[in-house]
Amino acid sequence: MSRKRRHLRPEEEELWKKVADTATPLFPERKTTKPGLQPTRPKLKPTPAIPRPPLSPFLIGQSAVAPAARLDISAVTPGQELARHPVRMDSKAFGKLRRGKLAPEARIDLHGMTLAQAHPVLVGFVLNAHGAGKRLVLVITGKGKTGSDDGPVPQRRGVLKHQVPQWLHSGPLRSVVLQVTQAHLKHGGSGAYYVYLKRRR
Repeated sequence: MSRKRRHLRPEEEELWKKVADTATPLFPERKTTKPGLQPTRPKLKPTPAIPRPPLSPFLIGQSAVAPAARLDISAVTPGQELARHPVRMDSKAFGKLRRGKLAPEARIDLHGMTLAQAHPVLVGFVLNAHGAGKRLVLVITGKGKTGSDDGPVPQRRGVLKHQVPQWLHSGPLRSVVLQVTQAHLKHGGSGAYYVYLKRRR
């Protein structure tokens, strides 16, 4: 059951005013009110709406950044890259080599191998050929399969074809390999490499 609010009688209200006049307000900016009454809050003026500029006609996606040009990873072929290397072997023999006039003394076919499989096989083959005193060997990599390339990362055709020249110019093979060049058509063309080895000491 709620209690009925009691209002001040006139003599009580007069007494309250006398007491209130002698007191120092803690917050002078606030108005004192009758006991039991809530202070009235000033009414806030509504904030005027800020007019928005009218939208100009547009098409969805017109501000999108155009995709970057697709990287052409086959712009320079391994054969073109090898042609830039200086000729370290005898120039006359190199001319015969390029024309397919020299017969390889040994060959290895890396078709169907992964990079992890092909690397140790290639290293063993070349080092064994050098140890046996051979000068010219043929490394067949194949030209690589042609497949769809719809992914965001371009796929290089013929991974072995691109990787083998790098292996031949680095690591333990660098000390025994004198020259690497693309093979003549009768020995495989762009899918094979002539590897000319240094003389045994």
